[in-house]
Order: sequence, then structure tokens, then C-alpha cells
Amino acid sequence: MEHISSNKSFSGWHKQYRHHSRALNCDMRFAIYLPPQANEKSVPVLYWLSGLTCTDENFMQKAGAQRVAASLGIAIVCPDTSPRGEAVADAKDGAYDLGLGAGFYVNATQLPWSSHYRMYDYVVSELPELIEQHFPVSDKRAIAGHSMGGHGALTIALKNPQRYTSASAFAPICHPIACPWGQKAFTAYLGDDRELWKQYDTVELLKQSTAELPLKVDQGENDSFLAEQLLPESLVMAAQKAGIVLDYQSHAGYDHSYYFIATFIESHLQFHAQYLAK
Repeated sequence: MEHISSNKSFSGWHKQYRHHSRALNCDMRFAIYLPPQANEKSVPVLYWLSGLTCTDENFMQKAGAQRVAASLGIAIVCPDTSPRGEAVADAKDGAYDLGLGAGFYVNATQLPWSSHYRMYDYVVSELPELIEQHFPVSDKRAIAGHSMGGHGALTIALKNPQRYTSASAFAPICHPIACPWGQKAFTAYLGDDRELWKQYDTVELLKQSTAELPLKVDQGENDSFLAEQLLPESLVMAAQKAGIVLDYQSHAGYDHSYYFIATFIESHLQFHAQYLAK
């Protein structure tokens, strides 16, 4: 790994690294916040997945999570949202919702995307292996995210409940097979087989899930993407029908921005801390 930068924060350290990814066939960057407790023992990890157009920097710079993570003794790992590099395919029209910055945390099966866009494998397997090999962390993991990253966090956790103690999301894309963002990305990355799409759809996964995995979702009521893209009502209904406990909170006045995330990130970290400590 190549060390890029370090910044001390709340007696811990925020660090950035670059490494070559086998899963993505390109160089990738990630950020890690190590709380002060990591100086003396291995600490649990929260993996944070960011949304469309983001990199590893957005959450670390805007969410204000380091203070709470330091008090709770939790490391935070933030990967990029897609593969990067000159050889990596991108949307031909420069669209923000496909290609670079828009990996959707799936394993693409269609060319040209399948050569690099395997974010599911990267997040589930390769990155945790790297983190646990090189940093003072344990194998206790939680996962969370925002928007596209909220979709990623929930689907990854539901598909791998043995790997995570808990999962949470801010304004997730709940039902991607039923919204324009998801339909565009899944058609490009996965092809026309909608049965294949279902394995990356939280609502569809909840219909089949028997995992007793703690789930938490917060949604702003003034979110401009709420009605067309996010579809949280379908998530709540699917959880109810499946008999799965979902802590869903709707907040008047809040939008899709990091102002919303910064307001409620402490409650999410505390939510995960109670399960990471078990």
C-alpha cells in the first residue's frame, strides 16, 4: 500500500492509502479513521459506503463522525465509490449516475463494465482482508452508507449477515429495480435479466431474508429524490411482511445532503456500537 496522507483527529488518525485492487483491476484509494484505542488494542470497524459522485473523502470531511468514533473506539473505513483510472469505462455522455463515481456496489457482468466494476467483491472480501492484515482492527464489522451507498450497505449486509453485526443507511435507494437510477445502472452493469437485478435490491432481498440482522434507516422528508428514486415505503412494507425489525425514522425538513448525515451520524454510530461490543 502507498500511504497518501495522515491527519490527527480527536486523538486518533485519519489516513488515506492507495493500493492495487485485484477485484477491480485498477489502483484504488481508501480512507481509514483509527480511534485512539487502536494504539493499545484491536478495534471493530464500521465500513461506510458513499453515494453517487462521491470518493473516500466526502464522508470523512463532512459527516463529523470522528469525535463519536473516537469516544466509542470504532474504526471507520471509507472506500471509493467505483474503480478509477484511464482504462476504466465511464458513461459516454458524462452522466453522474453511471460509470465513474457510480459503481452501485454490484459485480458487473456486461462489457465494458465487467472488466473493472466489481465493487461488491471489493467491499465484501478484498478490502476487509487488506484492512485486517495491515491495521489494528478486529474482524467485528458493521456497515453503513448513504443513498447509493445506503443501497450497497443494506444489500451487502443482507447477503452476508454472518460478516456484519449490523447495517444502517441514510436515504438509501431502497428498491433500485423500480427507480430510474437503479434501472439505468442495472441495465448497463447486469444486462436485461431482471431476476439477476433482484440479488442487489434491498426490498427483494428482504422478501427472502431470515437473518436476524439489526437494521436502521433514516430518511429526510424534504429529500428531493424521495418520491422518484428512494422509495422507502417499499422498504418498510417489505420488512413488515417479512417480520424483520427495521428501525426506520423519518425526519421533517431534512434533505439529501451531508447536513442531514451530520445531524444523525452519532445515533448511527451508537446503534452499531452496541452490536459491535457483543
